[in-house]
Amino acid sequence: MPAGVEIERKFLVDRLPGDLDACPAADIDQGYIAITEDGVEVRIRSYGGRSFLTIKSGGAEARLEEEMEIEQRRFGSLWPLTAGRRIRKRRYLISSANGIRIELDVYRDDLSGLVTAEVEFDSRDAAAAFTAPPWLGREITDEPGYKNQRLAVDGLPETTDA
Repeated sequence: MPAGVEIERKFLVDRLPGDLDACPAADIDQGYIAITEDGVEVRIRSYGGRSFLTIKSGGAEARLEEEMEIEQRRFGSLWPLTAGRRIRKRRYLISSANGIRIELDVYRDDLSGLVTAEVEFDSRDAAAAFTAPPWLGREITDEPGYKNQRLAVDGLPETTDA
């Protein structure tokens, strides 16, 4: 895939893996400066003592993404622009089979109780071949209500029992 393209699948987490406390983790503060009708987003994020500005195209499993590190001062200047469009979460990095890394997010504040996992891939074939560990639940890659930008604006999506 070309540089700057993100291929990702996202899942709800049915139950936390037993060894989660042994995994590296960091708190994330993330806010959206702009979100367009077609899903393009400009966001800022701070975690692990570093800050980033990210621009993403709309889309589901594969989309354009460019991320640039910014100074903490710049993050602080831009943060007020994200009022009403923020999320806070704790991210755990989990090593899975075949060297695949799973990013497990435990959301906070208004999104408390939501736990998701994202898996990034080098190719669409690798994404299609991925077998989720048993602790992952329903795939939500194509469910717009679970995209972080929608969670930041709309809160938790309404659930319906099928």
